[in-house]
Amino acid sequence: MNQYLVLTVISDDRPGVVQKLAQTISAHGGNWQESRMSHLAGKFAGILQVAVAEEHHAELRSALLALAGDGFQVVVENANQGSDSSLPAYHFSVVGPDRTGIVAEISNAFAERHISVDELETDCSSMPWSGEPMFEATGIIHVPAQVDLDNLHDQLDVIADELAVDIRLEQPPAS
Repeated sequence: MNQYLVLTVISDDRPGVVQKLAQTISAHGGNWQESRMSHLAGKFAGILQVAVAEEHHAELRSALLALAGDGFQVVVENANQGSDSSLPAYHFSVVGPDRTGIVAEISNAFAERHISVDELETDCSSMPWSGEPMFEATGIIHVPAQVDLDNLHDQLDVIADELAVDIRLEQPPAS
C-alpha cells in the first residue's frame, strides 16, 4: 500500500535542483505526483506530493533528508492521498496597489467563516500606467454550505473599498 508524503524544499536556485530532487525520489521508489515550485529572491522553493510504497517509505525519507549535504532544506510530512473537498469551490482574485495587510484582511474574512483556502498565488509587479507597485492574488477557496455568500461578498466589498483593490469571487463553470 502506498504512503503519501508532502515535501517542502528550499535551496539556492541553481541548475539541477529539480533534477537532483527527482532522481532522489525515483531512486528510492517514490512517485512524484503534484508540485508547485518557484524562484523567489534567489532561492528555489517548492512543495510536492510523493507516493511511495510502505516498504520504501523510511529509505526515501532518509534520502530526502540527506539532501541537506547538497544545500537543500527538506521537510517531509506524512499525508493522505488527497483531500478532494465536497464543498463548493470558488475562484477569487485581488488586484490593486500593493500595501501591507491585503492577504491578512482577505484571509481573515475567509477564516471567520471557516472557509478553507485551497490555493493561493500572489505576485507584486508595477502598474503599467504609473510604475507604482501592484499586488495581484488568485486562489481557490472551499465554502461551507452554511456560509451566507451575500454577507461574504459584502465584507469583501468593504475590504476592497478600504484597501483600494478589486476583489472578485466567482464559482467556476461546471465541468
